[in-house]
Amino acid sequence: MRAEEPKATDTRVLIVDDHALFRYGMRAMFTSTPGYAVVGEASSGEEAVRLASELSPDVILMDLQMPGMSGTEATRRIVDASPEVAVVVVTMLRDDDSVFAAMRAGARGYVLKGADGEEVLEVVGAVVRGEAHFGPEIASRIMGFFSASRAVSASLAFPELTAREAEILDLIAHGMSNVDIASRLYLSVKTVRNHVSNIFLKLQVPDRSQAIVRAREAGLGRDGS
Repeated sequence: MRAEEPKATDTRVLIVDDHALFRYGMRAMFTSTPGYAVVGEASSGEEAVRLASELSPDVILMDLQMPGMSGTEATRRIVDASPEVAVVVVTMLRDDDSVFAAMRAGARGYVLKGADGEEVLEVVGAVVRGEAHFGPEIASRIMGFFSASRAVSASLAFPELTAREAEILDLIAHGMSNVDIASRLYLSVKTVRNHVSNIFLKLQVPDRSQAIVRAREAGLGRDGS
């Protein structure tokens, strides 16, 4: 489905979802928001790929579960053909496999359908500015995934540590203070302090600086670790 031609300054939006009611809601929201114009709607991945080529949208709101071609595959094809197009996934799927598959396909944003309009507009606004942005719950899952991955690496390097101690050691190696770690892991500062003391004891190091040296020698505390 096409729409009227937008103003030259408008952000061009293409809505992709197999549920007409959801498309109607998204259209109503963006139509009433200054600076945006809905240039078309698609009900399938195949139609999304075609309209993306024909309508040259700036942003595509992409569902993942649709009959025929999935939203993930449609995203991959669209981004391969037009890397400048910003795809924002809007879906009910919140599992890690769906999130990371969409990211690998080239999606710049990911927001759950239960989010309010303000959150959707925040994510879309960020990708229009050239940023990658994810709703709070998805961002938390991404951080948790990488924190867990670092904890596994730390646990392998220091099997004497518990999983939580290994996670904290990696954050120490990144230069984080006890207060920062407590905030990051939603723990009290006292609990973090106790974990840090146990880490020093198990690694047989006298202080934080020596713990950092041991951790970094094992490959922790580096970008991508």
